[in-house]
Amino acid sequence: MHYLAEITPDLCAALVTPHIERLTFAVVHASIGRAGPQVMRYGVPVDAIDIVGQLRTGLAARPVSAAGLAAVYRYRDAAEIRRSLDILVAAKIIEEAGDGAIRATGTGRALLAVMYKAGAEAAAGLWSAHPDLVAELNELAGRLTVAAADSGGDAYAAVAPPYEPADASAELLLHHRLAVLRYHRADAHAAAWQAAGHTVDTIRNLADGPERERIEAETNRGSSGPYATLSAAERSRLVSGLTDLPGQP
Repeated sequence: MHYLAEITPDLCAALVTPHIERLTFAVVHASIGRAGPQVMRYGVPVDAIDIVGQLRTGLAARPVSAAGLAAVYRYRDAAEIRRSLDILVAAKIIEEAGDGAIRATGTGRALLAVMYKAGAEAAAGLWSAHPDLVAELNELAGRLTVAAADSGGDAYAAVAPPYEPADASAELLLHHRLAVLRYHRADAHAAAWQAAGHTVDTIRNLADGPERERIEAETNRGSSGPYATLSAAERSRLVSGLTDLPGQP
């Protein structure tokens, strides 16, 4: 473990990233197994359902803007995303909200409730044996999601602040708070490669090397703002706590 004084905001942003990825996808993968049979009853292809799942923390509370959609799916084919959105509209899961924005319908909110329930069960299965650690990380992650609004871009605004039901479990709250922080970093990464003169195609094909390392370093700087609001001791605890939290039952 790094000494307290060494965990600068930039370094913290780098150190927590793999753990946020690991923990987020552990819950997501466990959720899919739980929600799958109920979700398939909606008769919508997986690619389209995945959009609802990816945007769930935003869609459950408010419309998602066209800019938010473009940012979240900046690496995907726009026509492909449009087709999936049209399928969701036809299935009455989402509806147009003006200026290219989308929002959940009553049917969509019922689907989101299924996803939230599955996420809560999956997160509890992974983390309920660690209540003190979950509570500590929840407090830190909650502060980070608020602070991230000051520097987040369109992708972050699409999913954050995450919708948090009044009866949400501590495990579900932590899952969603960590999950949305991924999009804060995604916005910082996009800003970094765009500033370096790259396009989606060139950054996707950029090999490991000095240029990639410079972009990653700039990404760490760009995503460090929320971590600067924590003390050095809190950054250290965040890193160690995320490291200790299991990603498997």
